[in-house]
Amino acid sequence: MEPVNRRAFMKTVAGAAAVAASDVDAHAAEGSGPVFLSTWEHGKPANERAAEVFKSGGTLLDSIEKGINVPESDPNVTSVGYGGLPNEEGVVELDAAIMDGTRHRAGSVASLHSIKNPISVARQVLEKTKHTTLAGEGAFRFALGVGFKPEQLLTPESLKRWLEWKAKPDHESFWLSASNHDTIGMVGTDGKGHVVSGCSTSGLAWKIPGRVGDSPLVGCGVYANDNVGAASATGDGDLMTNYCTSVS
Repeated sequence: MEPVNRRAFMKTVAGAAAVAASDVDAHAAEGSGPVFLSTWEHGKPANERAAEVFKSGGTLLDSIEKGINVPESDPNVTSVGYGGLPNEEGVVELDAAIMDGTRHRAGSVASLHSIKNPISVARQVLEKTKHTTLAGEGAFRFALGVGFKPEQLLTPESLKRWLEWKAKPDHESFWLSASNHDTIGMVGTDGKGHVVSGCSTSGLAWKIPGRVGDSPLVGCGVYANDNVGAASATGDGDLMTNYCTSVS
């Protein structure tokens, strides 16, 4: 990777942050109740769902998880969950993380295949194990063991796009595009000092199988600490991982 100066890097991150700020959907004034913030257009319905879950008695962790489930399950969002663009072999591999600011603990999964909602598997890693991250086949077997069902994650559209890419004699791996970094990142607070962050992505299109970006890494894709705050990052994951963007 080419060396990146601080100005160029901050320009990349600032672009993501600007989108997040412009799409803020605050469901309560500061100090009076919960607030949920998400990245990108598909974050708006995620915010709405999170607010509904919290209002109905769910915890902040429940709210972030169920909010992120919305874009994960949307076949029209090609950067997250079901319908996400696959790796170079045509397999959709998903990364996700969720972090609780009160316990200062996280759960995450990386390179998880065949499971539509990786943020929910990450939540189970947090709640049911002493580990922070499970990856690849181990993450898949864990998901099956706690009750998740395997599903085909390729949609006709994502399969079509992969076949078109594969058919090009000069196709380039690991390319970036404007729609290629639209990770769903979400942070939430209950208005009483408790914070949670979450992140979910299908990662870089046509990536090398097993590639892991910033999203499932604590301090890179997510961070939450009730004494400090919460953050979730989106952008060029291979670059951002080197800068620990969520705690920088």
